[in-house]
Amino acid sequence: MERRTFLRGIAATVACPVCAGIGSSVAQAADAPHWSYEGHGGPGDWGSLDPAYGACSIGKEQSPVDLNGAIPAMVGDLDIRWRATTMEVVNNGHTIQCNIANGGSLVVDGTEYQLVQFHFHHPSEHTVSGMTREMEVHFVHKSAAGQLAVIGVFFQPGAANATLAPIWSVMPAKAGDKVTTADVINPAAFLPAREVTWRYAGSLTTPPCSEIVSWIVYQDAIEASPEQLKAFATLFPMNARPVQSLNRRKLLVDYF
Repeated sequence: MERRTFLRGIAATVACPVCAGIGSSVAQAADAPHWSYEGHGGPGDWGSLDPAYGACSIGKEQSPVDLNGAIPAMVGDLDIRWRATTMEVVNNGHTIQCNIANGGSLVVDGTEYQLVQFHFHHPSEHTVSGMTREMEVHFVHKSAAGQLAVIGVFFQPGAANATLAPIWSVMPAKAGDKVTTADVINPAAFLPAREVTWRYAGSLTTPPCSEIVSWIVYQDAIEASPEQLKAFATLFPMNARPVQSLNRRKLLVDYF
């Protein structure tokens, strides 16, 4: 059995509350082992918390990674078919997550994935030549076969972000709370103007760390005001998994 198939199998029955977004909207389910980003139950412990989390410690295609030394390649254009919609904004105890129904899709290499949610990390989970960014948003898509494609976009301090504003205005401070936005939000407004991306095969960045993710990370960052960045950091001072070894994987970047 291939390693990637095996690691997917041992975690198949466990929802990834933060990065998969396909199970419970509350990250720390009552019957799930407690995990965290620091201290007891932190990333170094994830693999030992539950047999289903084994990929977190034994996986060889884990995420996030340092985006450095990429191989230039013709990676192909992204066919993003997102739709503007209202969304459910949830504080799931580990991040602010925006759950989307009928949010459109993404087509990569001939496979269509439905956009199911997006969420935020402070600081960024991926690094660029060892350097973090202020924040990173992950757009999580699921295929009919259960595979995931995740688009990552960095934030840097700058002008206020008008698309963040209606989400930040309602984001709950208490874990488990949720609210539906009154405004229709277009997720595509978060995408940088230049479609220059890194691509690699990886995993969920939270337990069970299943290696079922095609990662697409934009090179260019978008802006958010210092006040907006501080508002998220106040709720989640640190919710980023440390970078993982690339091992034998190939990190590709758009050839241009």
